[in-house]
Amino acid sequence: MGSCLLLATTARPENLSIFDPASPSAASIRDLFLLLLFITGGILLVFESVLVYSIIRFRRKPDTSTAEPPQVYGSKPIEVAWTVAPALIAFVIALLLIRTVFEVRVDPDQPPPGSKPLYVTVVGHQWWWEYVYEKYDGKELKFTTANELRVPASADGVARPVYLTLKSADVCHSYWVPRLAGKTDLIPGRTNHLWFQPRAQGVFHGQCAEYCGTQHAKMLLRVEVDSPDDFQRWLDNERKPAVEEPKGKAGKEAFLKVACVNCHAVRGTSARGTFGPDLTHLMSRKTLATGLVPNTRAELRRWVVDPQVVKPGCLMPAMKLPENQVDLVVDYLQSLR
Repeated sequence: MGSCLLLATTARPENLSIFDPASPSAASIRDLFLLLLFITGGILLVFESVLVYSIIRFRRKPDTSTAEPPQVYGSKPIEVAWTVAPALIAFVIALLLIRTVFEVRVDPDQPPPGSKPLYVTVVGHQWWWEYVYEKYDGKELKFTTANELRVPASADGVARPVYLTLKSADVCHSYWVPRLAGKTDLIPGRTNHLWFQPRAQGVFHGQCAEYCGTQHAKMLLRVEVDSPDDFQRWLDNERKPAVEEPKGKAGKEAFLKVACVNCHAVRGTSARGTFGPDLTHLMSRKTLATGLVPNTRAELRRWVVDPQVVKPGCLMPAMKLPENQVDLVVDYLQSLR
């Protein structure tokens, strides 16, 4: 299942602890875990105490005979106790689970009154994430980005819940950002839902938690939580078609002539591929290859030359472009902000 949660883009482990929730849904899961730990820990303590007492109290004495002690066959009070007590414990645990499920599985069509909800459709691919921004604060968005989810933090007393619609384009995946929400699967032919409401700004990491093939361990998740103003500025920019900077104009023609356009889309151009990530505002992202490497010119060029060096087994082939054409394509991609 989930593995390799040490992100390659940093030199230290990120905070992936469920005990440090940053969203109400994650807090509900943390509270349930602690309650279950308390209950099961209490059961363990009782049984271990009885076991230790029995070992000490009824240990064999060196001066006693080897005769078998008196045997007692059947005890109605004991049988009632060990039947009723587990039933009551199971009932309490069931109530706790049901309560948590209702807290975590909210109706996306009924956001809290006065809130500004964000709706995003997440599509899992081998091995990257597609994000289709549907609606924010009642306004239609309809644009696509990839691999890095940007959301607003709740601020100024206004709740900004994030509702994700989860789908898969190929095999089973699983969306899990431990500090924001619980693990939810993306299953082909089925639509699942997930929600969270970030309490603070920052970057929250996770990863696909369902084995999905060769690069499962490197199908990382990155959720960037911005202030409402910063998020709105990012939103306004992302909704625009690609506007390349002057340094990228020479590379645009080179990019549109190679096979990249069969898999990738750049809004405002003839590139309309849907098999790979949308590249319209590529340089607004902090990382490449689903969070594996920083989005720098050197790493971008290495990726264009041969993606298999960065992410062995990924579905993007090495295009074997001449060096001068690689430079032109990288210039163009770097101009997409």
